[in-house]
Amino acid sequence: MNKNTFIGFLLIAVILVGFSLFNRPSKEQLEAQRHYRDSVAFSQQLEREAAIQEAKAVRAAESLVQPTTTEDSVLLHKQIELAYGEFAPAATGKDGYTTIENELVRLTFANKGGFLHKAELKKYKTYKDTVNYLCLFEGQEQALSFTLVTNNNRVLHTENLYFVPNAIETEADGTQLLRMRLSVSEESYIDYEYRLPKDDYMLRASIHAAGMQDILAQNMTSMEMHWHQLIRQQEKGRKFEERYATLQYMFKGNDIENLSESKNDQKSINNRLQWIAYKDQFFSTVIIPDDAFTSAQLESKVMPKTSDYIKQYDTKAVIGFDPTGSKTTDMRIYLGPNHYHTLKAYDKDVDKADRLHLQELVPLGWKIVAWINKILVIPMFDLFTSWGLHIGVVILLMTIVIKLIIFPFTFTSYRSSAKMRVLKPQLDAINEKFPPEKMQERQQATMALYQRAGVSPMAGCLPMLFQFPVLMAMFWFFPTAIELRGQSLFWADDLSTYDAIVSWDTYIPIISGTFGNHISLFCLLMTITNIVYTYLNMQTQSGGSEMKMMKWMMYLMPIFFMFVFNDYAAGLSYYYFVSLLITIVQTYIFRWSINDEKLLRQMEAKQAKNAKNPKKSGFVARLEKMQREQQAYAKEQAKKRYK
Repeated sequence: MNKNTFIGFLLIAVILVGFSLFNRPSKEQLEAQRHYRDSVAFSQQLEREAAIQEAKAVRAAESLVQPTTTEDSVLLHKQIELAYGEFAPAATGKDGYTTIENELVRLTFANKGGFLHKAELKKYKTYKDTVNYLCLFEGQEQALSFTLVTNNNRVLHTENLYFVPNAIETEADGTQLLRMRLSVSEESYIDYEYRLPKDDYMLRASIHAAGMQDILAQNMTSMEMHWHQLIRQQEKGRKFEERYATLQYMFKGNDIENLSESKNDQKSINNRLQWIAYKDQFFSTVIIPDDAFTSAQLESKVMPKTSDYIKQYDTKAVIGFDPTGSKTTDMRIYLGPNHYHTLKAYDKDVDKADRLHLQELVPLGWKIVAWINKILVIPMFDLFTSWGLHIGVVILLMTIVIKLIIFPFTFTSYRSSAKMRVLKPQLDAINEKFPPEKMQERQQATMALYQRAGVSPMAGCLPMLFQFPVLMAMFWFFPTAIELRGQSLFWADDLSTYDAIVSWDTYIPIISGTFGNHISLFCLLMTITNIVYTYLNMQTQSGGSEMKMMKWMMYLMPIFFMFVFNDYAAGLSYYYFVSLLITIVQTYIFRWSINDEKLLRQMEAKQAKNAKNPKKSGFVARLEKMQREQQAYAKEQAKKRYK
């Protein structure tokens, strides 16, 4: 073997070793792979456990109508021991419920499974029930279970085991403490501890094992969490509620993503997750482990339109667990409203790297729109509501303030349109002088006119461009503002949903699918006002045949928007209605303050002044340069063709 061959083999070996080290799975990935292999190995045991559970349920049902013989009792006891092993004492128990509550929430825990049976929010009601508290879930609508692997390879689920609750304790700061114990023996058990602070939507949960290292598998350093929940329809507008209901999650690096809102979706994640949220339009249930989920399988299903539920969410996630009890598995569970300030408060005095960013559960639009909402719209809304004003007055004041903010842009846009309008006779003369075949000469003459008059064609477009993010910010804010929920204005009893004055049950093809089975009055008023505003604008346009199609399009746009906004929040339609009324008033003020004849004389004087040395705007200068380059290129191509 010569020197070059030896070096070649050595380099290949280095590359192979480096490649294997670089692609070696991380600790979390190895744990996920091990857990997957265990799950496959124990799949038959899971089926066996399910069969035993079913047999036990049948036996229990039969015992209600006829006595159970001693032989049957012994057989059932053996079956339970065979399925649950040392956990057999916890396989049977007494169904019962324990409730802890504060001023905001009432939480009921079940003995079987040791987890939440029912969650109620005391400050909110549903549109169907204005008497009882709003219920996020109850009974089988929600389930959370952890997988336990025993030292003899049994796979058990905590949802099938019975916990024994201790008496509720109240700590010095008003926090309520509930302990629930899953006992194997006096020395071996698993405790669930729940702490509900005073006036808080965040529940603190801890899982602590004692003496379980010889009962559970020796290599068990994590558990698989199974979390299932059906999302109730809480709002009148189902179509709109479905649009905002989604399964959302945050990676450890602060990136937030979600599954599809409009269709069934699922995703497997092998990265660490900071939290997982089951989100409705205005309410969410969020699980936030202290040490993050190491991996997760997420699934979201859209429920049929006839169902009482809008979504079904399911999660399988891996979370750390110490059977020796030297370390607890801690997590927080948020059960409350999607209220921006409430959610943001959980990041107060928290290091940037550890912030939860739960306020992102409130959708405020894409980046610049969300930024406007956060620094302008939400503070303004908070200021006006803090004065104790009616919500209708608050929206009116917000509309006036926003109109004042964008007034300079609106005035500039109107003045630019007026300039173009008074120049139209001169532009028509240029078009007659230069036919379409001489397009370059026509463009040059038009640019020369703009230079002499000091007009920029973009002057009317840029102000409208600056207004657009503000308008979009309001479009995102009102449908997600929980403060509008249940607030009435005139005939609308809830500004967070549509205000139907006419509704019907019959399905009408196309209409029912796009427009809905109702007519929203604020949306109708917005449409009528928009048509009036369009008519006022069309009066200032020329009556040439080339504008007829444009006019029809302008009149059809309000009708199109009516189909879009008929299902939207009445608060948003009310805002646009008031905004359009103010815009109409502004239009009359602009017409009164800007005289076309006076403006034309000013522009003619400016044309005469700039006739010899016209002042060119940057935009016009760039257009001229492009025209010269285009003309030179055309001449060069013509020369090549005639050679």
